[in-house]
Amino acid sequence: MIQDKTPKVAVIGLGFVGLPLAMLLVSKGFKVFGLDIDDQKISSIKNGKSYISDISNETLVNALGSNQFSATSNDEVLEKVDIIIICVPTPLKEDKSPNLKYVQSAAEMIQKRMKKGQLIVLESSTYPGTTRDIVKPILEKSGLLVGRDFHLAYSPERVDPGNKQFELENTPKVVGGITVDCKEVAVELYTKIYSDVVPVSSTEAAEFTKLLENTYRFVNISFMNEMAIMCNEIGVNLWEVIDAASTKPYGYHPFYPGPGISGHCIPVDPLYLQFIMKQKGLSSQFIHLSDQMNKDIVDFIVRRTFEIAEKEKPSVLIYGLTYKKDISDIRDSRAIDIFAQLIEKGAQVAYHDPFIPEVEISGERKQCIALDPQSISENDIVLILTDHSAIPSDLIAKHAKAIYDTRAVYKDDSLSKGNIKQLGNGLLV
Repeated sequence: MIQDKTPKVAVIGLGFVGLPLAMLLVSKGFKVFGLDIDDQKISSIKNGKSYISDISNETLVNALGSNQFSATSNDEVLEKVDIIIICVPTPLKEDKSPNLKYVQSAAEMIQKRMKKGQLIVLESSTYPGTTRDIVKPILEKSGLLVGRDFHLAYSPERVDPGNKQFELENTPKVVGGITVDCKEVAVELYTKIYSDVVPVSSTEAAEFTKLLENTYRFVNISFMNEMAIMCNEIGVNLWEVIDAASTKPYGYHPFYPGPGISGHCIPVDPLYLQFIMKQKGLSSQFIHLSDQMNKDIVDFIVRRTFEIAEKEKPSVLIYGLTYKKDISDIRDSRAIDIFAQLIEKGAQVAYHDPFIPEVEISGERKQCIALDPQSISENDIVLILTDHSAIPSDLIAKHAKAIYDTRAVYKDDSLSKGNIKQLGNGLLV
C-alpha cells in the first residue's frame, strides 16, 4: 500500500510540525486527515487561513481543494486510516520535568480506534524510552501486539521554521522501530516523502538523536553567551573574534551569542535528556550550566540596557520578540522574559515586531507600535532582540539615541564606522 501511495494517513497535532508534514504528505499523493483538539486551528484551516509562517494560505487552500486533505477534531477519523503520525507538543512542567500528557492522550485516543496492520509513528521530541515504555503499553491495551498486529516507530521532527535552504523534504529523516519489521515499514513510508532517510537500530537511538542535536546547540550557544559577557568586561569585539576564528579550516564551527536560547526545541530538549539521565542516576553538568547561563544572559541584557541608557527609569523600544528571525513564533522566547524584567525594574517599554501585532506581558496586553523617526527618537534606547530581515537598520541608526544590538545587525558597521562603539555583547550607536 505504501509503495502504491494508496494508504490513508492521519496526522495528530496540526502545529508547527504537524501541519507542514500534512501538506508535504498531500504533495506526495497521500490522502491525509489532520486531527487536532484545538477547534480554532480546525476552523482556521477550513477557512484556508494558515497560522504557520512556512505554510501559505494558497498551499492550504489547494490542499483542501484537492480533496486529499481535511481537518477535524473528531477522533473517529482514526478508524479510516492505515498510518497515524503523532506530532503533539512535549513541553516542560513547572519543575522542568517532561510533560508527556499530550503524547499519552494521543496514544489513548489511537488505542480506542486501532485496527490491525496500522503503522503508528511518534515524531514529538522526547527522551529515550518514551515510544517503547509509554506509547507501546498504551497501544497494546487494545489487545493488539506491536510487531505482530501493528507497527510502531519513532522519527524525530527536524522542522526549522523560516529555513529556506533546508525545508522539510530535503532534511534527512531519522527512523527507528520497536522491531526490525516496524523500522522497515516506517522507512518505506518516509522514503516516499523525504529525499534522504536514515535508519537507526532502535526507537531509543532515534529519540536520542534529536536530543543530541539540540543539546549540542544548547551547550555551544550558551558558551558563546558566556563569552559575550566576558568580552563586555574585557572590551573585545566578540563578533570580530568569531569571524576570525571561523577562518580556521578545521576543528572549529561558529556559534553566535544572542538574547538567550529560545523556542520550542533547543532550550527544552536538553532538559528531557537531563531527566532520563537522572532516572539512571546520572547528570550532565554541561546541561545544568547551560540552563543557568540561559537565565544569566537575560539578566545581563537587562542590566546592560539600563547601563547604556544611563537612566534609572529609561524608556526602551524593543525591536523583535520572536525567538528567531522572520517567523511569528514567541513560544519560550527569552525576549518576552527580557520585556517583563525591564518593566519590573522600572523601565517604560514599547515594542515593534512586524510578526507580532500584540502580546501579553505579565498579564497586560501590549500593542505593537509603529516604527518611525518619532517613536525611535523619543525613546532612550532601542534594544534589538530579533534580527528580522525587514529591520530598518539605517532608520534606527539615524534616529536612535542609543542602540543595544544583541543580534549583530550592525556588526560590519562597528568595524568600519566611527559612530558605532562596540560593547562586547552589544553595540552602542
